[in-house]
Parts: sequence; structure tokens; C-alpha cells
Amino acid sequence: MRLRAALLATTLGAAPLGTAMATTITGPYVGIGGGYDLTQTQHAHGFDRDTYESESGKIRNDPAVNARNLYDAHSRERMQHGDGWTGFANFGWGFGNGLRAEIEGVYNWSALTGYSAAYGTGSHVSGRTNGSDRSYGGFVNVLYDIDLKRLFGIDVPVTPFVGVGAGYLWQNVNASTVVPGGIRPGGTATVSQDGTNGSFAYQGIVGAAYDIPGVQGLQMTTEYRMIGQVESFAMGNINQRVNDPASDHNNLRYDHRFNHQFIVGVRYAFNHAPPPPPPAPTVVPPAPTAARTYLVFFDWDGAALTGRSREIVAQAAQASTHVQTTRIEVNGYTDNSAAHPGPRGEQYNMGLSMRRADSVKAELIRDGVPASGIDIHGYGEAHPMVPTGPDTREPQNRRVEIILH
Repeated sequence: MRLRAALLATTLGAAPLGTAMATTITGPYVGIGGGYDLTQTQHAHGFDRDTYESESGKIRNDPAVNARNLYDAHSRERMQHGDGWTGFANFGWGFGNGLRAEIEGVYNWSALTGYSAAYGTGSHVSGRTNGSDRSYGGFVNVLYDIDLKRLFGIDVPVTPFVGVGAGYLWQNVNASTVVPGGIRPGGTATVSQDGTNGSFAYQGIVGAAYDIPGVQGLQMTTEYRMIGQVESFAMGNINQRVNDPASDHNNLRYDHRFNHQFIVGVRYAFNHAPPPPPPAPTVVPPAPTAARTYLVFFDWDGAALTGRSREIVAQAAQASTHVQTTRIEVNGYTDNSAAHPGPRGEQYNMGLSMRRADSVKAELIRDGVPASGIDIHGYGEAHPMVPTGPDTREPQNRRVEIILH
């Protein structure tokens, strides 16, 4: 977790301010990923088939059989895991408000490195294991993307996310352990496990997506996942054979299993907003003698004129005296994002467009244009200069048009 926190902090610190707002997914997307898997030591219980009548754990009423299988009747065992890896592929849908839902298939593999057991007689044995452990299956995940720009005013191409998932995993074990000294005193035992057992699984996800410059909809992701798997409480389908020197055949019941995973992946969203134009707070108008329309641009959620905006208004005012002008039309607009999202958003933007038009009209009057010759209108989000997806901050749509008629 310390490594992931350092990676996220480095990315946030290195990303230049003023970049395009991070992607909010709307519509379908696909993703793949893989990385390191660390599986916690797993506990198991062994039950001898002869000593127990059924998976219910009821002991046979046969003293001769029970005495012969005293060592194998019930054992408490531990299996240690080494390094492993994981991979997944998913398909999902973003709802445009930060929420996403997806289905995914996963595959986990880890080496088995050590085995130990405690038997009903009080004896303890252990040995080095050669083998592997796999789990595979699927999840349904629900995730939430955290919009740093909207919530905290941090303008970086990074989107942290959190999520949970539920699904089903099958665990497959294939391992062999040589136990020095044997299970019974004076022997050398070989303990083998093999088989597959399935159960309910769940996971928690914490990660971040990084927009790849120049490729709309493509993101790199880093994640930490914790997967829990509830193994069967019956004896299950995991078989265990103990050769010491005779062969005993037991059933294993695995307890809860935990995987810790550190993943890097890529994700592609099919529906995304068009590429933003080069950042420019204003657009230089044509020469005043030939121009009939002038454009003044505004900051997001703002109606105040900048120094450059005042120069453009002054050019329009001067042109109105050199060109035969009967009426000056001032039209205000906003983009389709809103400082107050929800049902009030469009109403708020309508008022904001009028405030922008009023600012330009007041500046024209200060530049000598008669107030009676100016008509103002506010159109809110209507008539965008640049078509965009929903809730998009587009500089060229935050404007006032000065039209000389």
C-alpha cells in the first residue's frame, strides 16, 4: 500500500496543471490488466474417509479402524504460498456521473512453498512443498470514479476510483510435500494434494486511471485488490494422499482464502468527448473594418471581463461608429457544465449567460455606445460553438457574441 500511495503521489505531482479534465466514462468500455499476487497462508482440515462415515464428520463406531487411522482421522494443516501473478479482462458501462458497473474474468496463480500439519495425537510435521495453486472465475463489480476537478478543483489527468465486487472462484491445488521423519515416528512421508473446489468470492478495489495524451478514451490503470474466497464448509473435492509407507486417502476442507494483488492495466472507453481545442482564453477577431461579429470569452462560472476581453469590446464599439450600424446585438452563452449540477443546472446557466451579456453591454456603454442601440439576450447552454458530451467544460462555448447589424 505504501508503494501504491507513493506512485499516486508521484503521478499527481508530475502532472502539469491546466491539462484537460480527467475522463469521466459514459457508455461502454473494456479493460485488461495483470500483476503480482500474494496469497496469505491458507488453513485446511483433513478428514480420513475410513474413520468418518460422511462429510458430516460423524465417527464410525469401529475401534479397530479408528485405531489404525488415529494419525489421519483429523488434522489441522497449513499451506504456505510464494510469489504469484494475476490477470483479468473486463467489460463495463459508465453512467456519466462517476458510477460504473462491469463484469470480469480473473485468473490467479501462486507457487506453494511449505506445508505443516498438527494431528490428533499431538504430533506436528512440516516440509518443503513443490507445486502450485490456481483460482479462476468471474466477478460483477460496481465502482465509483472520483472527479478531482469537480470535487476539489485539482486539474490533473488522473481519476482515482474505488469499488467492490462479488462472484465465484474455483480453487485448484496440485502439490507434493516430502515430510522428513514421516507422519508416524520412524518413517518418511510424502503428502500430496490435488483437486478443485469452488465457492463464493468477493473483492475490494482501490486504484487510479491516467489519461494517455493524444489518444481519447485510452487510460492506464493501477490497482490494489483484496480478494476473499469463502471455501466450502464440507469436505469438498480436494483430495490428499499420505504415503507413510502405506497410502491413506483423505479429504481436505480449506478455510477462508485471501489474495492481495498489485495490478497495472489499460482501459478504453468507446464513447468520449471530442478532443479539446488548444487552450486559448480569447480568439483574436478579424480586422475591425471588415468584422461584423466579435467574440468575448469567459472563465468557467464567471462573468467578469479580462483585459483582452475589454480590448475586443472596444474594437466592436469603435467599429460601430465607422460602419453603418442600426442595432448592436449582444448574445450570452455557457457550456453545458454547471456550478450547481442537477435539475437547477440549466436554469443557473441561463442566468449566467445573461450576466455575461450584461457585462459586455455595460462595457460598450463605457466605450461610448448608446444604451438604446444595444439589445441583449441570454441563451444558456443552447447553440454551442463546439459540440461536446454532457457536463463538459468547453472554453469556446463560454462566450458573448457582439453582432453589428
